Amino acid sequence: MAETLVAGVDSSTQSTKAVLCRAADGTVVAEASAPHPDGTECHPRHWWDALSQVRDVLERADAVAVAAQQHGMVALDGGGDVVRPALLWNDTRSAPQARALVAEFGGPRAWAERTGSVPLASFTVGKLRWMAEHEPENARRTERVLLPHDWLTWRLGASEPVTDRGDASGTGYWSPATGAYLPDLLRAALGHDAEPPRVAGPGE
Repeated sequence: MAETLVAGVDSSTQSTKAVLCRAADGTVVAEASAPHPDGTECHPRHWWDALSQVRDVLERADAVAVAAQQHGMVALDGGGDVVRPALLWNDTRSAPQARALVAEFGGPRAWAERTGSVPLASFTVGKLRWMAEHEPENARRTERVLLPHDWLTWRLGASEPVTDRGDASGTGYWSPATGAYLPDLLRAALGHDAEPPRVAGPGE
């Protein structure tokens, strides 16, 4: 009987790494990595190019799991095309916008009660407000907002964009208490409604 192999992918700020293991005992069978461009913005195609460079590892796998940098902002238009290079977690230009949103919706305590956290510059919600203020045409074109992890799993073949509770909690517009998005916060940031990914359960 052929052994079952599983692959784990980590798409970080600096690179994409893939590890192929035996499912039975976790023994590492193969590893590969490919770099990403430096900076606080990155077009998602660079993540896909890096993933393609490690495909020899992935093609041997019976199952693949993807992890990626949290926060960030991947803005897509109605056709699923990328509107602008992704703003990464380490892009701090949206710090004033994050502070403004916190003030607009009742201050830190109110945010913590609704979202379980208080957004900083790294959170998606502040980046959306920054885009709405500085790149209004890009904001108007945006109909769907994903995180890096969500975009990669979608490109790998998911039938719909999905995320997990960990990534959703880093957006600034999802409630871990209710397990639901808070569309008023997303709308206030972007200036109009947009579709976030479905939050998948642990067993999916």
